[in-house]
Amino acid sequence: MITAEQATVTLDGITLLPPTDLDVPSGSVCVLRGRNGSGKTTLLTLVAGRRRPTQGSVRVAHEEADDRSRAFRTRVAALLDPPPVARDLTVREQLTLIALTWAATAPEDAADAELARWGIEELATRFPHELSSGQRRLFHLATTWIRPAEIVILDEPEQRLDDERRRRLITNIDERRRAGTTFLIASHDDDVEAAADVVVRIAA
Repeated sequence: MITAEQATVTLDGITLLPPTDLDVPSGSVCVLRGRNGSGKTTLLTLVAGRRRPTQGSVRVAHEEADDRSRAFRTRVAALLDPPPVARDLTVREQLTLIALTWAATAPEDAADAELARWGIEELATRFPHELSSGQRRLFHLATTWIRPAEIVILDEPEQRLDDERRRRLITNIDERRRAGTTFLIASHDDDVEAAADVVVRIAA
């Protein structure tokens, strides 16, 4: 499903990602481990189609990763940075809008399902700027989960989550993986690694 062959990124003579190979089968969870600055996030941006390698190749479902392609975006959902939100829409309204954008037949029901999945039903009528950092992280995960993607890319999704919410994250990853979704996750968390089918360690 996801392959990289000697994918390398350099900028102004600085290596952001050393030559890296990757092979992630369909319906599996791959976790990237490595110290800060080793290139994990850079590799995620390559797979998400937001950057091209300086050398080597990255392919998703046998096609070049390209975030400018709507067909590619339909297949791949990535949470690399905080997603853009509308300040005057509530959490539930934001989720409903995203579901509607991706042609959900019942967008409000889809929004309610995501609120329940992440245990944030009580945040439905709040605005994003009213959320704590942990609540905001769960909301951001919900905005990613609500998309009908075959591949989900996450950059340290456990950040700012307490133990209970981190267990919920892992449960939701496993549930979606069993439904056929492929995951590529950069993480420093041992519990997230334990949920992986494939672990790739990147050394700068």
